Amino acid sequence: MSNQTSTLERASIDQRTLPIRDRFALPFQFIEPVVLAVDFILLLCASVFAGIGYHWFFLGGIPNTGPYVAIGALAGLNVTTTLAAAGAYKFQTLLNIKRQARVVSVVWICVSLILLGIAFVLKVGEALSRGATLGFFAMGLTSLLVWRDLIARLLANTVANGTFAKQKTMLIGEPTLLSESKVLSELRHYGYEPSAVFEINPEESSESDVPRTIQDKLRLAIRAAREQKIGSILLLVRWDHSCWIDSILIALSVLPIPVYLIPDHNVLRYLNRIHCIGSIWTAELKRAPLSKCEQLVKRIIDLIGASAGLLLLSPLLVTAALLIKLESRGPILFSQWRSGFNGRLFQIYKFRSMTVLEDGPVIRQATREDPRCTRVGRWLRRTNIDELPQLLNVLRGEMSLVGPRPHAVAHDSEYERQIATYALRYQLKPGITGWAQLNGYRGETRTLNLMSKRIELDLWYIKNWSLWLDLKILLGTLMTEVWRSRGY
Repeated sequence: MSNQTSTLERASIDQRTLPIRDRFALPFQFIEPVVLAVDFILLLCASVFAGIGYHWFFLGGIPNTGPYVAIGALAGLNVTTTLAAAGAYKFQTLLNIKRQARVVSVVWICVSLILLGIAFVLKVGEALSRGATLGFFAMGLTSLLVWRDLIARLLANTVANGTFAKQKTMLIGEPTLLSESKVLSELRHYGYEPSAVFEINPEESSESDVPRTIQDKLRLAIRAAREQKIGSILLLVRWDHSCWIDSILIALSVLPIPVYLIPDHNVLRYLNRIHCIGSIWTAELKRAPLSKCEQLVKRIIDLIGASAGLLLLSPLLVTAALLIKLESRGPILFSQWRSGFNGRLFQIYKFRSMTVLEDGPVIRQATREDPRCTRVGRWLRRTNIDELPQLLNVLRGEMSLVGPRPHAVAHDSEYERQIATYALRYQLKPGITGWAQLNGYRGETRTLNLMSKRIELDLWYIKNWSLWLDLKILLGTLMTEVWRSRGY
């Protein structure tokens, strides 16, 4: 018993020795609900402040704040619920500011559009001024993004310094795993300070029953948990020792505290992202570049942009079509098979700019002074007007306004053999313009190195996609075309 008593004494923690910072620090498990609550409060305040501010500065009075409290609460409830469903309050997501900004922006825009649609259908928009509504949209998004940046920095600093509120926990594990695993150091970063560590060795007995030596250790662990008011017990046992895990759980069932099984090194690398399909628990081994919600937002932007482009540019499109028809025989539009999303083939549309219509296993790339180009075709290619019919491909859902530029199928086959990562560009829909084109990699690719650089930029875009990046590329492409048309 003396050994057991000394073990308990070594395992105990004197709370009086803890720094004041640790006594009042936030416990790790409270992070998600606190961030969610702050999100709700920020949106509620943003709605009220936007309404009061607009009426104070522009109308010289104080409005009835009731409608603004209601719309703020409704928006806050919808946003926080959607973010929670999307896993945006998970700790690892809160640390990733880029992913947070992307998810929060997409959810906020979707919720805002839905609420505006409901207000329009129910004809309740008269109670809210347009200026206050626009102010709420801007203030709400800004406050969420600033708060997300702040919490990401705070959490990263807290993890680095290990200043989460200390939580008493007990660690029961196999000696080899305890010595090889980085669990102890990781736990301390998040405030989980093991008050006691008990080693068990499943190799002590080949029988399914737990031997007396292990039973004694478990009884000692139960006593320590009760005396030290342990908040949780962590098991570090190889997952293939299922009978041992069951036996330990049966022994610890007398304690009213949770018991967690830590993944061993054989399965830990597969458990970075947990995903539930109904009641089925799965490990997400690979994430899609865009979530369903992000795909929806990108598709809405494509439909709006392509429809507006076709409408506004219709005089230019008709003029180009007439010039092509008057100069040479042949169709106005040229179609060619390209590889699209997930490698699926589709026919891309362009204004015909050449005297040939190549589409087969062998296609010669167009060059700057290609003799196959017509006079009108050279002008079309120089101004990129020949690409405008691809707005039809966007409407059909085969392309996006922004994405990796599609190449002829013959060129795909060639470059897939030479560039190992080439096929990864099929993870998103091809675009009329893209990150590579904005950075100067457009047109003819004379060398393999030029194509490799283009693919590198395409893959960077896929990995770092955001709504703001798409808008930046669209605006940059538009400005580039304007400067080129003026001869700069």
